[in-house]
Amino acid sequence: MAISLRLERRSGLPLPQRVLILSLAVVLGAFAGGFLVQASGYSAVNAFTAILDGSFGGSYPISQTLAAAIPLATIALGTAVAFRVQLWNIGGEGQFYMGAFGATAVELVGGPAGWPSVILLPSMLVAGFAVGAAWALVPAWLRAWHGVNEIITTLMLNYVAILWVNYLVYGPWKDPQGHNFPFSPRFPDNASFARIGDGQLHAGLLVPIIAAAILVLVLARTRWGYELRVVGENAEAARYAGIDVRRTMLSAMLVSGGLAGVAGMVQVSGIIHLLNGQLSNSYGYTAIIIAWLARLHPLAVLVVSVLFGALVNGGYAVSQVGIPQALGAVLQGMILFFVLGVGDLFTRYRVRVGTT
Repeated sequence: MAISLRLERRSGLPLPQRVLILSLAVVLGAFAGGFLVQASGYSAVNAFTAILDGSFGGSYPISQTLAAAIPLATIALGTAVAFRVQLWNIGGEGQFYMGAFGATAVELVGGPAGWPSVILLPSMLVAGFAVGAAWALVPAWLRAWHGVNEIITTLMLNYVAILWVNYLVYGPWKDPQGHNFPFSPRFPDNASFARIGDGQLHAGLLVPIIAAAILVLVLARTRWGYELRVVGENAEAARYAGIDVRRTMLSAMLVSGGLAGVAGMVQVSGIIHLLNGQLSNSYGYTAIIIAWLARLHPLAVLVVSVLFGALVNGGYAVSQVGIPQALGAVLQGMILFFVLGVGDLFTRYRVRVGTT
C-alpha cells in the first residue's frame, strides 16, 4: 500500500482561513529570504528590523509607505475591473504615463494662467482619466470586436507611451530653466496636492480610497456591476441573457485605463511635481500582482497596496544598515514568491492524502 498526495480544488475558502494561509506564506518567504541573506554573510535580523523600521517605524516611514501605496492602489483598482471580465490589461504602465501626460497638458495651460486649485486639480484629474481611458480604447476595441489578444497590444503600448513622454521632456516640453535635464517645468502650488505630515504623503491619498468605495457600491448595486460579473463568469451565458458583451468589455477596459491614468495624474501632482521619463517604479506591473492577491476586491486592493508600499520602502531602508540593496530586493522577492506561489496555491486547492 502506497500513500498518494493530490490537489483538490476548493469550492470556497472562508476569509479567516485565506488570511491565515497568506500570513503563513509571508512567514515562510521571510524565513527563506532571511536564510539567503544570512548565507551571504549579513544579518537577517538586521535586514528584517530595517524593513519594519523603514516601513512602519514612526510617522515619517508610515507616511512614505502610504505615499508609495497610492499609485499602486489606484492602478490595481483599475486592473481589477478589467480582470473581472477576463480582460488581461497589462497596459497599466503605459496608461499611467499617458494619464500623467494628459494632466501635465492641462497644467501647462491652467498653471501659468493662475487657475485656482479647486478648478485646476479636478481638471487635471479628469484629463488623466480621459487620456488613460483613451489609451486603453484601442486594445479594448481590437479585443471586443476583432478578438485580438489584449495582452500583446496593451503590453506593446506601454513602450509607446513611455517613449512619447520621453520625446516631450527631451523636446517641446523641456524646462528651459532645467539645466538641460529632461523634465517639464515644475508644477506651481495650484497644480499640486497639499502635503500631509512630514513625508511625501499628500491629499491624493483620498483618490484610491474614494475610488475603492465607489467601486464597491457600483459593483454590488448597479446593473453594470452585475453585467461585469456575468460576463466574467460566462460570456456566452451573458449573451444569451441579453447582455451586450462587447459594450461591457469596452466599458470595463475604459474604466481600467482611466484609473491608471488618474494614478499618473496623482503621481505628478502629489510626488514629482513635474513630468519626466522616470515616473514609475514598475507600478503598472506590480499592480497586476496586487489585484490578483486581493482577489479583485477593491477594499482588499487597498490593504495589499499598503503592504507592497511597505516592501518598497523597506528595500530602501535595508541599504542604510550596510546590507546591499540587491539583497533587500532578494528578500522581498522571496516573500512575494511564497505569497504568489505557495499562498495562492493553497487558497485555491487543498491537499488530499490517499492510499493506492
